[in-house]
Amino acid sequence: MGCLLLILIAAFPRIALVLMFLFSNYLQRAYHNMLVPLLGFIFLPLTTLVYAWLTNTHEPIAGINLLILIIAVIVDVGGLGGSGAYRRGRA
Repeated sequence: MGCLLLILIAAFPRIALVLMFLFSNYLQRAYHNMLVPLLGFIFLPLTTLVYAWLTNTHEPIAGINLLILIIAVIVDVGGLGGSGAYRRGRA
């Protein structure tokens, strides 16, 4: 069940962010200003989720945790950049 939840969160991070905002204080504990999660919802949703998870588990952002955060940034930025390359190839 946990793996299925992780797959759903990775597939639909924006829905997970909205549900976390509405039904828990998980994001409020990680971000003291709600502007950052709003910008994260728009631009880097998976990175926003991973950073909130790392902050709430009280683990240092170093080593393997930093690697997980960097991978989340790469996945988010890759999705943004890939759509532009796709549009250029179609024209």
